[in-house]
Formats: sequence, C-alpha cells, structure tokens
Amino acid sequence: MAALLALAMTGFLCIATETLPAGLLPQISQGLAVSPSMAGQLVTAYALGSVVAAMPLTIATSSWPRRHVLLATILGFLVFNSVTALSSDFWLTLAARFFAGMAAGLAWSILGAYARRMVAPHLQGRAMAIAMVGTPLALSLGVPLGTWMGGALGWRAAFGVMSLLTMMLIGWVLLKVPNYPGQPAKSRIPLARVLMTPGVLPVLGVVMAWMLAHNILYTYVAPFVAPAGLESRVDLVLLVFGAAALVGIWITGRVVERALRSAVLASLAVFGLTALAFGVTAASPIMAYAGVGVWGLTFGGAATLLQTALADSAREGADVALSLNVVVWNTAIAGGGILGGILLRSWGLVSFPWALLVLVLVALFLAWSARANGFPPGSRKQATAAIGH
Repeated sequence: MAALLALAMTGFLCIATETLPAGLLPQISQGLAVSPSMAGQLVTAYALGSVVAAMPLTIATSSWPRRHVLLATILGFLVFNSVTALSSDFWLTLAARFFAGMAAGLAWSILGAYARRMVAPHLQGRAMAIAMVGTPLALSLGVPLGTWMGGALGWRAAFGVMSLLTMMLIGWVLLKVPNYPGQPAKSRIPLARVLMTPGVLPVLGVVMAWMLAHNILYTYVAPFVAPAGLESRVDLVLLVFGAAALVGIWITGRVVERALRSAVLASLAVFGLTALAFGVTAASPIMAYAGVGVWGLTFGGAATLLQTALADSAREGADVALSLNVVVWNTAIAGGGILGGILLRSWGLVSFPWALLVLVLVALFLAWSARANGFPPGSRKQATAAIGH
C-alpha cells in the first residue's frame, strides 16, 4: 500500500503541475504580461512535452530498473517546477512547462504498469485505482489550494510548494517503492502489433474524445464560470470538482473488476447530459456548482477505467499500449488548450457545451460499439499477468 500510494503521489504531482495554470490564468497572464489565451498555452506546452517524449523516453528507458526511471521523472518535476517558480520570462516559462511535460509523459508511461506488477492479476484493477487516486486528490486539494495560494501569495509560490513536495517524494520512493528490472529488448512487442490487437484502437479513440472534451472545459474553467459570478471563487469551484472526482474514483475502485463497461458508458452518458444542461440553462452559481460536481464525479474514475480496459485489451503488449495512452491522453490535453482557445476567441463561452456534447457522443458511440473487444460486458476476464515495464 505504501508503494502504491507513492505512485499515487507521483500522479498527484503530474496532475497538479499540469493543471495549476488553469486556476491561475488571470495571475499568470498579468505576471508574465500575456493574454489569458496565451497563458492557457502553458497547459498546452506541458501536454505537448508529454506527447513528444512519452514513446521515445519509454523505449529509451525500458531496460532501466523501474525505480530509477521513476526517480528520474520526479527529479524532472523538481527542476522544471523550480524554473517556473523563478522565471519572469514567458518563453522560458513555456519551455520549462514543456520539459516538465516530458517528465510527466515518462511517469504516466510507467505508473499503471508499475502498479499492476505489484499485485496478483485479479487485483490489478484495484491497484490501478489506488495508484490513480493522486489525480482526484490533486484536483480536489492540490489545485484549489494552489489557486488560493496564488491569489494570496502569488502564483510563483504555488510552483515553489510543488518543488518542496517533490523533494519529499524522492525520499518516500527510496524508502518504500520496490525496484524491478526493466524489460529485455527481445521481449518487447512491436508497436504495430499492439495497435492491431482487437480492442486497443477503440479504447484509444474513447480516450481521445473523452479527454478532449474534459480538457476544453477544465483548461478554461476560470472564464467558463465567470458568467455565473464565480470568477473570484475558482478555487472553490475546483474544490467541488476534485471532491466529486475523489468520490468517482472510490466508486470505480469498487466496480472496475466486475462492471468496467457499464461504468464507462454511465460516466460518458452523465457527462453528456451535464454538457447539455450547461448549454440550455441560464448561468447561475447553483447550476455551475452542481454541473461541476457531476462532471467531476464522471471524470474521477476515467484514468483507472480506460487504462485497465487498454491493458486488458493489449494483454502482453500492455506496456506499449499504456505508453500510447500517454501520447493520446496528452494530445487531447494539448488539443483542449488549443481548441478551447479558438472557441473562446471565435464564438465565446456559449460554444463550449455544444463542443463538449459532440465529443462525448463520439466517445459514447465508440465505447458502446466496442462490446466484443475493448469494453466487454461483465467481470474482467482478460486480466493479464503482472508485466515488467
């Protein structure tokens, strides 16, 4: 459990580092003398770093002992969050965010497989739920606290605290996380073979559509809730989202082994209804808080559900598939920042709910269609043996 929670803390750092700018866009844009849409590209740069680095770094480090790779990613967070905290130049900050994203890409490539390796096959879904709990914790506690701290002490202080937490995590990993050997080159499954494995492409398609919808809204959550009069309460809005996401991952941990397909379909359907409600109802604080809470509930278990479905579908190619997941997931994050910025400038906030609804319907169709492979009904029947990467 201590080792799994250390992985969760790594995920916490990944998510908090990625999403802190979303809650601090006004302060960052003012501090670096750029527009809010340009400040939003700090999220995009982080995601692009993950996209560019995930596969090459995963392959380059595949033979390294697993704990060495994990520590390398954590040291990357320490260096580049520190640069972000100290930089007064937008382009230097953007570069630091890109390299921090590279560290995150490598981290996400190994966390799921690392957690699966620590337990018996029939417990892999639950182990991943524990390892992924850092995501809702970052969203429910880290980002709102960072947003509050940014308002009270300045946005640089939030990134400075991230560096302090990173130093603590290094000691935790050295003390509690077991080391495993890397994967011999001769045992790696070719990328093309993994992609052609039944179920892999449908799951990756759901990842892309679902996360693109999520990140359009999350990256620009500050301006999105402004019409409801919540521009000064973004920290509380994010707290509601994160607390609901924490409930969502708790529920996921209880159902992932026996009802993965139903959980995915239900999450997408409810998220779609929430987007529709955002589009047809007048902006109000109550509606905003309720909608954000339901959105967080549907998102909380997404990482566990999708990575479990992907690893089960890929079987012995799970390590490569999870690396592909990082690329697709972070492409969606980058796309959310870019597409959200275009929507905001061209059509305004009113366009957001309808863009979300279209993307969610695409994800729902793909998940529904992948009944035979990808998202099969019933209990998990394709649990793979613990893998080495």
